[in-house]
Amino acid sequence: MSLSIGSVLVEDTFAEAFPMYATRIIVTAKNRRWALIAGRIATGFGTSVIASPGETGIECLLSPRLTPDKRVGIAIQFYHTDPANLKIITISRVGQTILTCPSAAAFDGLPWAKRKMRIGSALAKFGDGFEKEDAFYGRKIWRIPVMEGEFVIEDTFGVVKSVAGGNILILARSSESGLTAAERAVRAIRRYARRVITPFPGGIVRSGSKVGSLKYPKLRATTNHLYCPTLKDIVKDSRVPREVNSVYEIVINGLKKEDVLFAMGVAMRAASAVPGVVKIDAGNYGGKLGPYHLYLREALELTKRISIQI
Repeated sequence: MSLSIGSVLVEDTFAEAFPMYATRIIVTAKNRRWALIAGRIATGFGTSVIASPGETGIECLLSPRLTPDKRVGIAIQFYHTDPANLKIITISRVGQTILTCPSAAAFDGLPWAKRKMRIGSALAKFGDGFEKEDAFYGRKIWRIPVMEGEFVIEDTFGVVKSVAGGNILILARSSESGLTAAERAVRAIRRYARRVITPFPGGIVRSGSKVGSLKYPKLRATTNHLYCPTLKDIVKDSRVPREVNSVYEIVINGLKKEDVLFAMGVAMRAASAVPGVVKIDAGNYGGKLGPYHLYLREALELTKRISIQI
């Protein structure tokens, strides 16, 4: 049975995702501007563990009623395949970007998680012995003296097993229509989905990759040649239809499989409404990359009652 959203064909396939470990941090600041600055700097260079030190992204802005210190905040997520490396990148990113950011504080965004990383106590040593342990709204925190005043950070951050690499591919007649569709897909994820991030620039990937290389055996990943429009007349078994001249990918990480599936669904529905979009597909490697198979059919079913307004 074929799938479609209006006139846009949807390939009846799955996105292949894999397990990672994740932490979620609530960063607060004196106003929205500084919360965004802290979040953006903390999540820089966090696109893919292929070459980045962990995968990172902004989840959402938070109103003061949803933050521990009742200030405006932002929720960010860090991912890694190894919990020990996740702790290392969390300490370095929080220490170098949030501790240094004017007015910022950092709190555990997964207080219910059973597994914890001792981040606050590690960074408290920056206080050179002048740091103080304290309690704040039932949370154990550290107050670290800095030139501005003090930096407040929670003692531990939760860690959970998560799902990374959920994705959709947007096949369009032109780069203009494809990029517009991808931008709308990301906006839909940010508006309707929860507990997910899109770690690539602006949430969009123009250079989707495959595992390994056909020519260079030492490379971990190379261009996904089956979806490169300029190769559709060169590569055998190209997945690019004749009328398609641009392909964009949206990669989604989330704390739960259902969160990623839902985000994929709203992204597909938003993208398919853009004139020039021909087809929606997903990246997989026949089940060889990861154990999570996120079917586009299931993602559409989860979001069938959502009216996307972007």
